[in-house]
Order: sequence, then structure tokens, then C-alpha cells
Amino acid sequence: MADAETDILTAEQQACLALWAVPGLGPRTLAALRAFADGSLAPLAATPVRDWVSQAPVSSQVRRKLASVEHLAPVAWRVWEACRASGMKVAFQGQAAYPERLAEVEDAPPVLFYRGVPGLPRRRLAMVGSRHPDQGFLPFARRFARQVAASGVGVVSGAAAGVDRACHWGALDEGGETWAFLGSALDALDTAQARLLPHFLDRGGVFFSELPPGVRASTTTFPRRNRLISGASDAVLVLRAGKDSGSLYTAEAGRAQGRPVFAMPGDVRQEEAAGCNALLRDGEAAVCLGPDDVWRVLKVDPLAAVPPGTMGSWEDLSAEAKGAFAMLDRVPRSFDEVLVGSTFSPAALASALVELELTGLVIQHPGRLYERI
Repeated sequence: MADAETDILTAEQQACLALWAVPGLGPRTLAALRAFADGSLAPLAATPVRDWVSQAPVSSQVRRKLASVEHLAPVAWRVWEACRASGMKVAFQGQAAYPERLAEVEDAPPVLFYRGVPGLPRRRLAMVGSRHPDQGFLPFARRFARQVAASGVGVVSGAAAGVDRACHWGALDEGGETWAFLGSALDALDTAQARLLPHFLDRGGVFFSELPPGVRASTTTFPRRNRLISGASDAVLVLRAGKDSGSLYTAEAGRAQGRPVFAMPGDVRQEEAAGCNALLRDGEAAVCLGPDDVWRVLKVDPLAAVPPGTMGSWEDLSAEAKGAFAMLDRVPRSFDEVLVGSTFSPAALASALVELELTGLVIQHPGRLYERI
């Protein structure tokens, strides 16, 4: 497993990082290359590019770019060093810092670049909206996000001016965790985002991007990052959106990913609410009138929530708790079912489950049924 502090990359990770830095090479092409290399990218890192590039299942544009390098490993290390120089870390799929729900998405990036410290798994809500909502709406959005965060739910958005940023601040007001997915590389932020970053990080927020160092935002990167906002979340809430709002892309991505999608209705006379109202009219979103609607779908009991900021980190968990967490899923299972599939004694499993409940990672339902958050 690679770690930004140890300078260790496996051959598989070297190939992945180098290929991901090639413009025009996306998740599906990377999957095709992995299949081409018999299920692992590692051989591509160990072999001169000229020996395999002519047969690789890539576009002519990508082939020309690949043919310009001799080996993938030096490319990977250049990206790695650029990340270190700008304070970024790298999370590959399967690592603790990579959002677990996002890894389930068909076109999830194989690697993410991030700044901040992602916390333990938890229920997460994508909260998105217009850059220019109706007057007086931003304080409401901030209060709503504060209520969501107070229940232990993470807030995910895009750090854009307007509703997105109000939701981030609402979560941070409560000491909750909030993630922002950017439409540029983290070393190519616009002026407003660059000013936001230190305050965001100081209060526990995390910036993510799928884009390698040096890539600036464009008209194509913003719509694509919306699938990351919804993919990293358990549900999507569009608070305010005009008929052409980019937030509607997040709702569309959420539906395609099987996420519950909510929209908050607005005054039919206001253009700023036209997108939300259309989602509701067309049956593409459920009505959200308050946090109770969110908590019901996310299966969150706000009265029993672990207070924000008290969950600790993955490294703080015992080995038994980590093992028990891996055996659970989002379908409630009885104690006996978990025990049969484990190597724990009943006492050790009971202790591990109590630890997971106390950290907010597991919910116990009536009848001693356990579900991971």
C-alpha cells in the first residue's frame, strides 16, 4: 500500500498513477488496459512502453502520448513528487482514504488526490445547489447542513460559491466532517478556492480531486466531478437549482448510481428554484422538507448519533473491530450470522461490535441485528 510519507509504490500503483496522468485516458480505458495485461497493470510498469503500446486498447491520441515515454515508472514518480511538493496525498482504490462508496461506482477513478485527513466511514449526504440562489437562502442552507452534521452525517459538496460553500461551512460550524470534490487539480485551484483551502483544512475538511497535478478546471471537468460528489455519498439533496444549474448533473449522476435523490421545493415564481421543482414534478427526486427526511433514508437516529469530531481514526480501532467491520455490510445481520463467518470467540466479537457502535461505524437494530453505516 502506498503512503505519501514513505515513498513506497508497488509496480501496480506505479503503472496506475502514470497512466492516469495521460490526458484522455479515463477509468474505462484503464480497465481495458488492465484486461489487456491479464488483470494487472504491473507488467506494463516493468516493460518498456514501446514493447506493448502498439497493441494497447487505447485511442490514437493516447497511444501517441504513451509512445513519447520509455517507461511508466519515471512518469509515476514525477507525479508523486509533484503531489508531495504541493501538499497532496494519493489514495488508490481499496485504501482507507479512498471513499468506500465511490469505489462501488462503475466509472470511479482508480486514484484520488486529496488534502486533509479523511475520517472513519460514516453515512454521507451530498448537498448541492446553485451559485446564486434566491435572497436569504444561504443562511438557511448553512443551518440545514449544520443539523445534518450534528447527527454524525458527513456533508459532501463541490466547494463552489453559493449553496455548496454554505453547506460546507454549516458542517464545519458543527465540527462535522465535510468533503469537497474539485473540478481542477488541487494545485490548480481558482483564487476563491485557494483562499478557502487553509480554513477548510484547519477545521477538518477534506479536498479531493481525480485530476493529477497541473490540470486546470474546464467546461468538461466540472460536470465529471459531479459523479464523484454523488458517488461518495449515500444520498443526494439538491437544495436550490435553476433550470440550467450544474447541480442537476449531480442529481442525474446520483440516479444513475442508485443513490436516493431529494430536492427541496421552492416558490414556482422564482427561477432559482425551477430545477428543483422540475425534478419533483418529473418524479426524479423525492421531496425533502427537513432533516427528518434525510435521516429516515440514511437510517440515522439523530438522538443516538456519535457527536461530530469524536469518532477518531481508522488507525485507532482495534484489530478485532477492523475485522468485524469488514464482515458487516448494509444489510442487517444477526450476531450469530457474523459469528459463524468469523474466527472470533463470542466474547471477542461482542467486544468488537460494541467498539464499532461507540465509534458510530455500526448500528444495532432491535433483535441484535448489526449493520455497518
